[in-house]
This record gives sequence, C-alpha cells and structure tokens, in this order.
Amino acid sequence: MEKPNFFERLSSLLLREPEDREQLMALLHSAHERKLLDADALSITEGALAASEVSVRDVMVPRPRMEVISIDDPLDKIVAQINRTAHSRFPVIDGDRDNIIGILLAKDLLRVEAGSAFHLRDWLRPAIFIPESKRLNVLLREFRVSHNHMAIVVDEYAGVSGLITIEDVLEQIVGEIEDEYDFDDTEDNIRIDRTGRHRIKAHTPIGDFNASLGTQFDSADYETVGGLILSHLGRVPRRNELIEIDGILFQVLRADSRRIYTLFASPIACPLPPDDHAKAD
Repeated sequence: MEKPNFFERLSSLLLREPEDREQLMALLHSAHERKLLDADALSITEGALAASEVSVRDVMVPRPRMEVISIDDPLDKIVAQINRTAHSRFPVIDGDRDNIIGILLAKDLLRVEAGSAFHLRDWLRPAIFIPESKRLNVLLREFRVSHNHMAIVVDEYAGVSGLITIEDVLEQIVGEIEDEYDFDDTEDNIRIDRTGRHRIKAHTPIGDFNASLGTQFDSADYETVGGLILSHLGRVPRRNELIEIDGILFQVLRADSRRIYTLFASPIACPLPPDDHAKAD
C-alpha cells in the first residue's frame, strides 16, 4: 500500500480544524513530534505563517547601507563597484538617495559593446516603490506576479528609507539562502579574510574560537559562538548588529529571525572596518 505523501498527512492532521493560529502551531508541533513533519518542513511552515505578521520595515536594508550607483558614474567605476560588492542589482540615483530613477542589473552590462559610447540611462529598469508597512506575504506575491526581485521602500513622506529583495523575503520563510559568494559549508568554521578579520560560523565550538583568537570564554556555559551571543543578548541579533563581549567585537554578518549563521570577530584594539556586505541583490 502506497504511503500518504506530506500534504496528505498534513491535511489529515488539520481535519481537527484549529480555531486560531496558536492551535494551528500546536498541531504542527505535534505533527513534528509524531514524525509527520521533519524539522525543516516545520521551520518553513512557521516562517510562512510569520511572514503575514512581518512588515517590510523589519527586514529591509536601511537607506544608509544601500549600495547605489550615481547616474553620472562612468562605466569603469560601476564595474568596480559590481566586482567589490558582488551584487546583481543596484538602485541608480540622480543627486541624492531620495531621487532613485531606476534599477541597474549587473548582467545587462555584459551586452555593452567594447569601445561604444555608454549612457547609463539607456540601461535602467523601472524601480518599484513600496510602503514600509507592506507585509512580507503580500510583497512576495507581488514579486512573483511582476517578476521583480527588488523594491525601494519609502516612508509616509515619500522619502526613501531602504530597499528589499526577494531573497530577503524568502530568507524570513526558509532561512538563510547561500550562494557562491557565501561562507562555504565545506570550509573551516573560522577563516581570516584579506583584511585580517575572523569570519566565524555560529556553530563553531567555543574551544576552537578561544584557540583561534586567544580568548577564554567558558565552554561550560555555552558550546558554540552562536550560543555565546544568544546568552549575552537574550535574543536573536539583527543582521549587521554589533555586540561587544569581553574585549571582542562581534558583527553579525548573516542572521534571520530564528538563528545566527555567520559573524565577524575582532579584538576591540583592532576594530572592524565598515561592512560592505549588506544585501542588495
């Protein structure tokens, strides 16, 4: 006899007709405990339900951290910025950041013919503007319908307050999405980059961290670097948040609403340089 698939098992479970979201979540957790749902499926379902309660304001890349291109920038400067950031989409401004006139896709520049005159305006895609209060589930649906991957976020006075990408939305639902520019899972938990910063995976054992940075954090209190951060803050930190603990400055490189993934760490005597990893893909 063929076993019921995931959706059949979930439908059977939900025949109890939960009356509110709290009961629904209790049923889903019960399904996980009975091995009808695995941990990943439960996490994604929770993320999808939570998306309807999270606004763009809570997830967006804030205005000061936006990577933008000026309409007057020459081609060589634009290419250098693309190579530095490894982003695929950039808001283009004319004057200040409140005057965004379009979006440049890095891949479009591959069609620029060598030696030809370059006019950036000819390569711009329309910019999509959305309010800070828009819910993530609504925005995701709009992204899917319009095939856009980036939106500019504006406040109630029509000023630009940030930007958000489809990847930012999906990460709130399914967790961190890694690509070829991310910290590879097959590499060591601790890596020193070209600027001398220690790039740390959150699941790095405290003992390994102590050995690498010469610190003396007690592994009896927390097993991993992520555990150290969570214990210190009492909550999950935000992406790009700075945390100082016993002479070490941590900077959260990647995190979502449920967990930390990677961090930078540096002794206070050697402060972290400005971060250029805010997403604008």
